Amino acid sequence: MGFGLLITLYSLKSMAGASRLNQYYGAVLLTIGGSAGILLSNHLLFLLIFWEIVTASLYLLITTGGKNSNFAATKSFAMIGASDAAFLLGLVMVWKLSKTFVISDIDLATTSSLSIAAFLLLLSAAITKAGAMPLHTWLPTSGEYAPPSVMALLPAALDKLLGIYLLVVMVKEIFILKSGALSIVLAIVGAATVIVAVMIAMVQHNLKKLLSYHAISQVGYMVLGIATMTPVGIAGGVFHMLNHAIYKCCLFLCGGAVEQQAGTAELERLGGLGRKMSITFAACFIAALSISGIPPLNGFVSKWMVYQGVVQMGADQVHTAARLWPVWLVAALFGSALTLASFVKIIHSVFLSRLPGELENVREVSSVQTLPMAVLAVLCVVLGVFYHVPLKLFIYPALEIQGDQIMLGTWESGLATALIVAGIVLGVIVWLVGKLSKNVRVVPTWTCGEVQANEDMIIPGTHFYKTVSSMGGLRQLYAGQEKSYFDLYDQGGRLGMVVTGLLRWLHSGILPVYLTWVTLGLLAVLFVICRIW
Repeated sequence: MGFGLLITLYSLKSMAGASRLNQYYGAVLLTIGGSAGILLSNHLLFLLIFWEIVTASLYLLITTGGKNSNFAATKSFAMIGASDAAFLLGLVMVWKLSKTFVISDIDLATTSSLSIAAFLLLLSAAITKAGAMPLHTWLPTSGEYAPPSVMALLPAALDKLLGIYLLVVMVKEIFILKSGALSIVLAIVGAATVIVAVMIAMVQHNLKKLLSYHAISQVGYMVLGIATMTPVGIAGGVFHMLNHAIYKCCLFLCGGAVEQQAGTAELERLGGLGRKMSITFAACFIAALSISGIPPLNGFVSKWMVYQGVVQMGADQVHTAARLWPVWLVAALFGSALTLASFVKIIHSVFLSRLPGELENVREVSSVQTLPMAVLAVLCVVLGVFYHVPLKLFIYPALEIQGDQIMLGTWESGLATALIVAGIVLGVIVWLVGKLSKNVRVVPTWTCGEVQANEDMIIPGTHFYKTVSSMGGLRQLYAGQEKSYFDLYDQGGRLGMVVTGLLRWLHSGILPVYLTWVTLGLLAVLFVICRIW
């Protein structure tokens, strides 16, 4: 409800003058209502109905983005709709095994092929909705063409909440994971999503598309935390779900403000907006540190809990996924480092580099838009410093976890925050002393005696990490990704065209050919079904 309020407030200015505003605000209300219905449902069929309402509202919201948004909406609807079909089939299997649709009455052990199949079908619906790999490709396409407020509301917030919520319900309420193979599947999905998505994000040139891939990467931490099946890991995954919704919503709103004022989301055409849009810069900077796992912000705390869950899984469990805990831990830590590297690129490209001449007249967005960004940035700080409050009031009770089951290692947010603030104050003092010193000589940059044009002195952020995409082995993977070789939607479309071509060849329109097929069909019926041979 809070996200819906903030996004609606932001939209009053960002969507002003857009066409089909009635459709936009109506779909926002449908989304919020459908999400509430999902969270309040204790019956799987009611949950499925509200799930479909949110899917339909996602399609309606994306189509309000203008040019090329219809393709993005269709792709999103097709992929999520296909996963919803898997959801329905999985519910049928759950009912077959449990004879009920009431979630609180279901308790299935994954010991039979049918229960495992039901788990995998529901898992595909959860990770598609959340945007985890390999069923993620609808999200960056939507991020590129949908309005920023839509991306902040759905994939950045509510869809992540709903997808991970369904996954938590599966492992806590519906199923009892008895198969070590299923734990490995969850851990692989989580670790691969963290690494692969952030590697793709590093080389993106479009701000909204880059943020979309980071939204995918962060889902990996949630899935990985749940895969540990430890109290601290599951609590960390759910807490990261909430934290991610906060800072990613803030980042998309900041990206939307930049695009609105600068007229573009391409990094090579942006720069130097830190002084022009100071509130947006401050909010984006805080959210960027949070998503990168920098203490004492909220993103660090939930990632720290996921790390602890991975270590505890290795110490307490004996199945194959538990024995591979160093692999999952390294993937999570490496993903955080790459995330920080990506956001160094964003902060430099958008706010800190030279200001292009065409952006000289850019100004900050209205207070109606900066207020939601400021609120979300403050929440990143508050939920990081006082993390024990949401954990004890919301996360632990919701998961029926006792506080004494959670071990957070040696992390003390109060002491760490005090030391960080003291370091910042000391740095400011040193800077002021240097600035006031009379012995410092300031000279202009030497340019070989020639005055260079401002545009010639700009170093675009798109060159950051270019060498990564040209490395042997990675170069081929990046090229394949750009050509959509790993996009299940595109590959499914190509397969469909092959099947269609085969059917066109078989159905040639010539009557003797049709008679031949009819004769062969009758013979098959007689031999196989009637067994006259």
